[in-house]
Amino acid sequence: MLLELKKGQDILSGIGGISSIAEAQKLFDEKCDQENREKIASITNEEALVKIANAISLLKPESVWINSANEKDLAHAKAMAQQNGEEFALKLDEHTCHFDLPEDQARLVKQTFYIVNEDEDISVLAKKMIRSEAYDYIENTMGGIMQGKTMLVSFWNRGPVGAKASIPAIMITDSFYVVHSGNILYPTVFKSFDDEVKRAGVFFTNTHSMGTFKSEDVPKARIFMDRSWQTTFSMYCTYAGNTLMLKKGNHRFAVDLATYYRKEEQLSEHMFVTGLTGPDGRKTFFAGAAPSGCGKTTTAMVGTDFIGDDLAQIWIEDDGTMRAVNPEVGIFGIVRDVNRESDPYLMKCLRGDKTAEVIWSNVCIDEDGVPHWVGSGEEPPAKGKNFQGEWTPDKKDASGKSIPVSHPNSRVTLNCADIDNYNKELGTDPAGVPIKVITYSGRDSNTMPPVWVGKTADQGVVIGASILSAATATEIGATGVNRQPWANAPFTPGPLADYMEAQFSFFNSDKLSQKPIMAGLNYFLTHGARGGDAEDTRLLGEKRDVIAWLTWLERRAHNEVKAIDTPIGYVPLYEDLKKVFDETIGKEYTKELYDRQFSFYIDNIVSRIDLQKEAYGKEKDCPSRIFDVYNKQREGLESLKTSYGSIVSPEQLIEAGGLK
Repeated sequence: MLLELKKGQDILSGIGGISSIAEAQKLFDEKCDQENREKIASITNEEALVKIANAISLLKPESVWINSANEKDLAHAKAMAQQNGEEFALKLDEHTCHFDLPEDQARLVKQTFYIVNEDEDISVLAKKMIRSEAYDYIENTMGGIMQGKTMLVSFWNRGPVGAKASIPAIMITDSFYVVHSGNILYPTVFKSFDDEVKRAGVFFTNTHSMGTFKSEDVPKARIFMDRSWQTTFSMYCTYAGNTLMLKKGNHRFAVDLATYYRKEEQLSEHMFVTGLTGPDGRKTFFAGAAPSGCGKTTTAMVGTDFIGDDLAQIWIEDDGTMRAVNPEVGIFGIVRDVNRESDPYLMKCLRGDKTAEVIWSNVCIDEDGVPHWVGSGEEPPAKGKNFQGEWTPDKKDASGKSIPVSHPNSRVTLNCADIDNYNKELGTDPAGVPIKVITYSGRDSNTMPPVWVGKTADQGVVIGASILSAATATEIGATGVNRQPWANAPFTPGPLADYMEAQFSFFNSDKLSQKPIMAGLNYFLTHGARGGDAEDTRLLGEKRDVIAWLTWLERRAHNEVKAIDTPIGYVPLYEDLKKVFDETIGKEYTKELYDRQFSFYIDNIVSRIDLQKEAYGKEKDCPSRIFDVYNKQREGLESLKTSYGSIVSPEQLIEAGGLK
């Protein structure tokens, strides 16, 4: 059913009991000193002020500090994060480290719930809690949780101030680490909060408390997202993915708005945004989806004009272009496998080749105050400390398994402006950037080629709907191989059929007169899956090859290269890729490698289609378009198999389908 906003009891106001601006002002006078009373007085939106007052009433802090994000407040947040032990200084200036509890190293998916009304449907991939039950849990577990502490209130924007798809948000917490992180990751909107609320017509509210910071209390942790009131509640956790709710918490609310209230106008996606410089200096911008831990940041960073690595707010502009902004101005990126070969821009910041403010989390810090992590390309230290305590290379867990130098989900937080290839002018422009290429990728070891392009908007949507990925360290308790539609399904609150329909509507809209090409990417084919030893899991290609795939897509978007017409879409010709590899990374791209990467293993692709059809067949009210695309692709693939056998070479694909 259609999501209805402001339906049911507003839990924050119900528990807080504040209903008037006069009552709110009384609390501000009690809890704020003169300086902070003056700061809060600059906010005039009464709904927001009453929300903040109800948070005070619920959480019962000793005092309230307002983050105006001026230089004084930015310095105060960073200093307090170290003073209270949430962060500690490292060898490099402006570098600090934060350790989460061993049980709180990733999204707590089993303790994350949507708060719903009794007649509301949600995604079958999500957990829900009826409003009355959530009310009781929040009142009993979060009530008074900030006693003796200072409540910290920040005003940030999810996107450049004034951008059509930007949304302002309030972040309430008792963690200076959360505030310090948010100051790096989000544009401040303190001075223009009222105007942004008027423009956007909405704001998000987030409440968090770290609680006791004790392992035994992590089972009490909950992350609640109230869809109807666009309010989050997070408690007894510190991992930023569970606490800095502007990120994935508010992303979910933005997905709801795009799906139910801004259909055919906006999308809110789990996508990087980056630009490549093509011939004659032209700029071509990409938006690309990939599940966490699947190389999204690395892909974004190869662009000459990096904009963002994680999220995108997208809309159709009046001129018919698809435009996007990054709702963040920083990255909270996985550091595993980041090294000088694959991530040179990022490594300059991380290793002090240039000055940058960096928060590290859950890596190993050696005796000299230097961070170390898995996949850095450097020798690990002889000893150090990480989130589990003292570490040495021979350290083992209770089962006798070696403990790596860093957690697989260890992270770095830094501002995009410190990264050399970031285009700050365009990255902070409320006009956004025009998107000409959409990519979707996961972790696929044995089926799809490295790159292919949908022939129609419907085929493009289906590429996104068909993402598969191995489970990653970003979710506690997740195992195996998962379907990851659009890499956004974990953050899609409503039924997936509703989200899918919004995708079809957007990309087929008559308003979108300058349609992007929509492509699949796959960096993870293995030797074993393409004619080698079945046990050989080495990648069939290199991490640096990504620039070649993107460059080919850039040229395809400008109609400068032809492609092979196949049942699943358009795939590159060898001569074009050979030229691209030589021009971009100086690599000799052999015909033998091309044939292994772009031959169609028909049975694998058909099995993948059947898996998706079966899964979507269980979705209530799933749009019929997706089955139309799958059935047509399957029919074409079976015809190829009849003509050429179960493995079809690129030359045979050309013979069957020709060029386009």
